[in-house]
Amino acid sequence: MEYNLADLFESIVDTVPDREALVYVDHPGTGAERRLTYAELDRAANRLAHHLSDQGIGPGRHVGLHLYNSVAYLQAVYACLKIRAVPVNVNYRYVEEELVYLYRDADLVGLVFDAEFTERVAAALPQAPALRHLVRVGTPPAGAPEPAIAPVALADAEAAGSPARGFGPRSADDQIVIYTGGTTGMPKGVMWRHEDIFFSGMGGGAPTGEPVKRPQELAERVAAGGEGIVFFPTPPLMHGTSTLTAFIAFHFGQKVVLHRKYVPEEVLRTVAREKVTSVSLVGDAMLRPLVDALGGPLKGTDCSSLFSVSSSGAILSETVRDQFSALVPHALLLNNFGSSESGFNGTATEDSGPDVGFRLRVNARTAVVDPATRAPVPVGEPGRLAQRGHVPLGYYNDPAKTAETFFERDGDRWVLLGDMASVDTEGIVTVLGRGSQCINSGGEKIYPEEVEQALKAHPDVYDALVAGVPDERWGNRVAAVVQLRAGSAPLDLASVQAHCRTRLAGYKIPRAVVFTDRIQRSPSGKADYRWAKAVVRGEGAG
Repeated sequence: MEYNLADLFESIVDTVPDREALVYVDHPGTGAERRLTYAELDRAANRLAHHLSDQGIGPGRHVGLHLYNSVAYLQAVYACLKIRAVPVNVNYRYVEEELVYLYRDADLVGLVFDAEFTERVAAALPQAPALRHLVRVGTPPAGAPEPAIAPVALADAEAAGSPARGFGPRSADDQIVIYTGGTTGMPKGVMWRHEDIFFSGMGGGAPTGEPVKRPQELAERVAAGGEGIVFFPTPPLMHGTSTLTAFIAFHFGQKVVLHRKYVPEEVLRTVAREKVTSVSLVGDAMLRPLVDALGGPLKGTDCSSLFSVSSSGAILSETVRDQFSALVPHALLLNNFGSSESGFNGTATEDSGPDVGFRLRVNARTAVVDPATRAPVPVGEPGRLAQRGHVPLGYYNDPAKTAETFFERDGDRWVLLGDMASVDTEGIVTVLGRGSQCINSGGEKIYPEEVEQALKAHPDVYDALVAGVPDERWGNRVAAVVQLRAGSAPLDLASVQAHCRTRLAGYKIPRAVVFTDRIQRSPSGKADYRWAKAVVRGEGAG
């Protein structure tokens, strides 16, 4: 047995087959739910795995998961891992143009998708010739055009697949790919070996303790322990953090709770009903609505089981942390820091916040280095965060970016992250900001140039720059400075948004537009983002 994610999961299944593994609420508030034991989840994954294998999808082939949170998502992940195929997350907010890019860049040969996305899949499919097999979950909307390749219903795929295992040997070198919006252009697929992501992204079987020393030790710990820890990852599974949280829970032999979509009031009701102990979310955008509900319509909800609430992808502000702590004083609030390229780096100190920055107690594998020499920077000097040891292999289909980001030093593999930081005499790291102009809106990372390209595709737009403006709930929202073509008819925010919605996911759409006579750029033509930020924030002339 190796550090292979499918092998590790099966070892847990064989240890606690009848223990409840997953509680899924389809539409919060309706009472529609599904409960699976470890053995039932394993059999469901086996059925889909055999179906995919029967279609010629095997080791090293890429399968996209274009799904909301669901049993099917985790079933499909494990189905891929069992046959040594590579699961690839697909952002369900993407529209046709973005889907075409990802389907092609990832070399998808298979796709498991929710029926709600049938029209988008049908539109993108002809431009992704390698994609040859579709599995659809649910019933498509009336009138939705069918894809050129007839999808197989998940129920039919399950019926045709054996519930038994019967798979060949696997390897710690098998891969999982996590596509990230990143900070420098189009989405990039981060290639992880199973063993590396097990230790870097999942804590090696003990996120807060000593990692296991043998693969078999994981099941031994589950056999020696009990149950009662309930994990509730509330963000979408198509973002890496939530999927990793589910893996961590399964490696403990504990229960995972999922909602299809985030409805704050129903999250709180589920916390009370399922005795949830650990909730994960993304920043103020998700915690503030819980605070509002607890202080209003759901005042008095039983949160006594709640031990921790952790945020990853966006920092929780001091104001919202204080408000939540006043309502649920016994729960720990954790600002965790990590990325698709590094896994988990550390947890923020209690004094972290917008005023002092994101201060981290990092693990021993994290350093601040000079981005040019890759050597550690002196105390107090700015540099780039880097991590060594169990790091990804690189970016899929992007050797140039891989060479820029991944390197070797003193016999260790390193990844150079996009965050600027400094380190103090006590080893506390302060994150100074992204190394680019990335906009973080509710944990979604938005690259300005992608939005600018969409804006400039409008026939009446001559030039455009995009920057983030502060937003109380989302942290930042997208704003644009637009220069119209001479003689064009006036535009307004609504028309700009309508245009962008044909090319971009909803969270990337500008929420404010400032029209200007001229876009300010450097003599070389480079964008002047400092000027753009001042304009959209009302601090300079437009």
